[in-house]
Amino acid sequence: MSDRILVFYGSYRSGRMGVRLADYIVAALRARGDDAELIDAKEVGLPMLDRMYKEYPKGTAPAAMEALAGKIRAADAFIFVTGEYNWGPQPGLKNLTDHFLEEWFWRPAAVASYSAGRFSGVRSGTVWHSILSEMGMVVVSSTLAVGPISQTLDADANPTGAAGESLERSFGRFADDLAWWTEAARAQRERNPPPY
Repeated sequence: MSDRILVFYGSYRSGRMGVRLADYIVAALRARGDDAELIDAKEVGLPMLDRMYKEYPKGTAPAAMEALAGKIRAADAFIFVTGEYNWGPQPGLKNLTDHFLEEWFWRPAAVASYSAGRFSGVRSGTVWHSILSEMGMVVVSSTLAVGPISQTLDADANPTGAAGESLERSFGRFADDLAWWTEAARAQRERNPPPY
C-alpha cells in the first residue's frame, strides 16, 4: 500500500537552500513508492495566526486553509523539514502548523533538519519533537540532520560529496522508521477508532 506523506517546509527567506532537502525527501519517498507531496508554507501563504481552522464556521475558512486541512486529514504521515533560527524553529513553518490541531491527530511524524553550518539544525529539530507530540502526532526517533546544506545537496537536490553519501545512507532507516509507524497507526485506527 502506498503511503500518503506530506513533507512540510517553512522558510520564507530569499535564496532558500533548505528546499533542496525537502525536494530530496519528496523524490526519495516517491522512489520508494510513496505518494509524497511538498507543502511549502511560503506558497500556501497563510497569514500570521489569528484564528485556527477549527475556529471558522464550517465553509468559511480561507480557501488555502480549507484545502490544506483536507490534505492533512487525508495524509498517513508527515515529515517536517526545519532550518534553525537562533536555536529555534523557523517562524513560517511554526505559523503554518499552528493553524491546525485535530487534523494532525493519530498519525506519525518525522523531523529532518538542516543548516548552513556543521550543527545541521539539530537544535531546531529537537524543539520540533516536543511541538509535534503536543499537537497529537507520534514522532519517530529517527531523524535526518543535514549540514552544511550547500555541501550535501546541489541546486537540483542531488546528493554531492561525502555529505551527500551520508544523507543517502541515513535516509533508508529514516524512511523505514516512519513507514513502520505509519502502518501501525493505520492498523490501529482501523481496529479501534480514535476516542476523539
